[in-house]
Amino acid sequence: MNSVMIRRPRAADVIELNNFFRLAINDTFLKEGIGDLLEDMEEEVKAKRDYLNRDMISGGKERYFLIALYGDKIIGSIEYGPASDLIKKCTDQALQDLYEVGTVFVHPDYQKKGIGNQLIAAMLFTLRNKGVEEFCLDSGYKLSQKIWRKKFGEPDFLLKNYWGEGAHHMIWRIKVNSTG
Repeated sequence: MNSVMIRRPRAADVIELNNFFRLAINDTFLKEGIGDLLEDMEEEVKAKRDYLNRDMISGGKERYFLIALYGDKIIGSIEYGPASDLIKKCTDQALQDLYEVGTVFVHPDYQKKGIGNQLIAAMLFTLRNKGVEEFCLDSGYKLSQKIWRKKFGEPDFLLKNYWGEGAHHMIWRIKVNSTG
C-alpha cells in the first residue's frame, strides 16, 4: 500500500489510537486462541495506553511512537522505549541498556499488505538518526514470532513454555544497520 502515511501521533490522535490498541489487541488474542484471557487482554491495552501517555507527556523522550494512516484512519503503530522488565529479567540484564521496539500492530483489515514492514523501516530510520546501533524486540504471540523469525532470524533468547506448555517467549537482539 503506497498511500500510507507514517508520522508521529498528535494529541488529537490519542482517542482513536487507544481504540486502535483495543481492536488490535483483541484481534491478536482471538487469533492466538487466548481470547478468553480477558484480564491479560485488559492489562495489555492498559500498558499500550500508558506507553502512549508517556510519549505524549515527554514529547517522545520516554516512549516514541509512530503511526500509520490510510487517509485519516489509523491502521498501524510501532514504538520504542526502555527495555521491559520482562526482557531485563529473562536475559539476566544483558539487554537492559537497549531500546525495545514494540507495540507493532496493524489493523486486521490491513494486515499482509506491507504496513508492518513500512513501520519497521520507518522505525529503523528513526533509530539510525538517533545514533542507536542495536535494539531488542520480544514476543509471546506465536503469529508474531513467525513474522519476527522470518524478518530477523532465530531469537537470541528462547524461553520455552514461558506462558504455559508450548507457549514460548522469544527475544531478539537486533543491529540497526543489519536490517531494513
